Amino acid sequence: MAQFLRKGRTRWSCSLRGEWIASVSTLSAPRIREGILSQGTGSLLPRTFINGSRSFVPDGDSPGSDVNRGRSSPDLDFRSTFATGDYRHHDAKPYSTQCGKLGAFPKVGSLPSSQFSVGLGSIPTAVGGHGRKWSHDSFNSKWRNFMSLDHDLNVLKDDIKTSSESFIENSKAMEELLLDLQQKVEKVRLGGGVKAVERHKKRNKYLPRERIDHLLDPGSPFLELSQLAGHELYSDDLPSGGIVTGIGSIHGRLCMLVANDPTVKGGTYYPITVKKHLRAQEIASQCNLPCIYLVDSGGANLPRQADVFPDRDHFGRIFYNQARMSEEGIPQIALVLGSCTAGGAYVPAMADESVIVKGNGTIFLAGPPLVKAATGEEVSAEDLGGAALHCKVSGVSDYFATDELHALAMGRKIVKNLHLAGLKNRASRSYVSEEVREPVYSPDELRGIVPADARKSYDIRSVIARIVDGSEFDEFKKLYGSTLVTGFAKIMGQPVGIVGNNGILFTESALKGAHFIQLCAQRHIPLIFLQNITGFMVGSRSEASGIAKAGAKMVMAVACAKVPKITILVGGSYGAGNYGMCGRAYSPNFLFMWPNARISVMGGAQAAGVLAQVERDKRIRDKTPWSDEEEEKFKEKVAQGYDREGHPYYASARLWDDGIIDPADTRKVLALCLSASSQTAPKETSYGVFRM
Repeated sequence: MAQFLRKGRTRWSCSLRGEWIASVSTLSAPRIREGILSQGTGSLLPRTFINGSRSFVPDGDSPGSDVNRGRSSPDLDFRSTFATGDYRHHDAKPYSTQCGKLGAFPKVGSLPSSQFSVGLGSIPTAVGGHGRKWSHDSFNSKWRNFMSLDHDLNVLKDDIKTSSESFIENSKAMEELLLDLQQKVEKVRLGGGVKAVERHKKRNKYLPRERIDHLLDPGSPFLELSQLAGHELYSDDLPSGGIVTGIGSIHGRLCMLVANDPTVKGGTYYPITVKKHLRAQEIASQCNLPCIYLVDSGGANLPRQADVFPDRDHFGRIFYNQARMSEEGIPQIALVLGSCTAGGAYVPAMADESVIVKGNGTIFLAGPPLVKAATGEEVSAEDLGGAALHCKVSGVSDYFATDELHALAMGRKIVKNLHLAGLKNRASRSYVSEEVREPVYSPDELRGIVPADARKSYDIRSVIARIVDGSEFDEFKKLYGSTLVTGFAKIMGQPVGIVGNNGILFTESALKGAHFIQLCAQRHIPLIFLQNITGFMVGSRSEASGIAKAGAKMVMAVACAKVPKITILVGGSYGAGNYGMCGRAYSPNFLFMWPNARISVMGGAQAAGVLAQVERDKRIRDKTPWSDEEEEKFKEKVAQGYDREGHPYYASARLWDDGIIDPADTRKVLALCLSASSQTAPKETSYGVFRM
């Protein structure tokens, strides 16, 4: 379960321009200014700018009021005018507007005052660019009525009754799943056990999550990733895979944090530890997030060296990624808070800047025992690779810290001084709406929407209505390929394209999906995939209709779309449907699962039937008897295996996802992921050959 909002006096607001700003708990809401605490209710709201290019329009101010008069910004607030028809300026092409939504619009300052006014002047019409005078009150009233109508047309209507028997039953089933998940997460957060934690604290050292808490901005959100990594994967417990990773804010800058847990096997790297570390680096590379490494590790786990050391995506890839990200301008920062042995010594050595703690922090390729065995030299850990040596003599580290808190404070200062590092290719956020409205329907109701019986279906629009701004959804091709729901919406002001399942994918559904994904890629709109899919339709009619060809188009569109992609498994994820809906193999920026989700090549019962048929045919050929009782036991064993391997815990343990989340937190998680994904510049999408 993703830990999201941490307690504190100060609440933090999500800016989809890639920053997080504090807001104190007060009801007054005057002007909001960049770099100043925003005064609001503490909810997740985007920052509002008044520094020349963007104005804050309080409730009650009209689009034509003095707040907006005389602006010459190219970043035009869509509320600053309302008209229908064409705008023309000399020989310019017409700029059409419909339903009060402006498309490509000229700079305000480029239009003569006779044609355009941001005050009480004339409203352009379709003829000649001149119009009749409206009073301020008349204009404001008509504007509000029109925009209200525009909003109402797009608000999803949902008839789910929260007092119904089925909703209550579904809620209870989900609560049981969440309770079980919470118990497992709490156990994981204990680390390597009571004794290991006590030993750790006796050395005046903080636990990994405590270190992260001191490093982050007070009260700011921290999205911990893959908390159940390593769950029941080895004979020994390996809580969180022996490493804590996640995204949080330091001086308003979103960063990827990677913290070894020395209470778990001495912080050594198991195969899953390496995989989790590499996944954190992959996200950081995709999203241009500075990497902060909180190093306290004994290096590779020697008994498992064959699965940790030699291959392409093993231990050495960590340092390769550091080098490549540093080359790309993505900051690499290491805080050495404990042992940094063998290959692990390269984490601080390859960092752009590193801090080491006096007494506890050590960096060496070989520790004192190995040095004695190899050379006969007897030397203490501090003399061999302590803070004084590496800050005064070797130069391996840059900053000398007297204790952990001092080191963490230094880490915050390093991030503060990053300036534009990693931001040179950052995307413009001018298209992000300043107005954010909560969904009409409570996100908490998502717990009661998913049927307790996984075989029952539900309308994915009920999910969409509870995660998007104002529950507004502009559905695309609603009457065509209806088992796939596609459309445009906003999440915390960020435009998104949503692709959600409402059943099996037919030929029409796949073609519709490919079409919509191409639209989003062309417009640089992030894609949200809501997976609840049993796969593509099979049978002679489907094959004749070209289902394989249509499915290939959708898979091609998903694979090639160069926009941020975030996938949430809200139900089943089976077979090729997983591929078409941007499963793990298609490198979404983030992928999360709900506790009720399932993932397999096919359902357990279907797999049992197929494999039983294969076994029956084999026995007939071999003339070997097979009783009905034996066949049922065979099917039961297969079904149980598929059910176990398709469970979210099994998937999360192996990092097939980035974590299991509470459905009610989906909107918050998506907001932070979109904010993180917005750090990179848009890229143009190109495609291979579509089989027509």
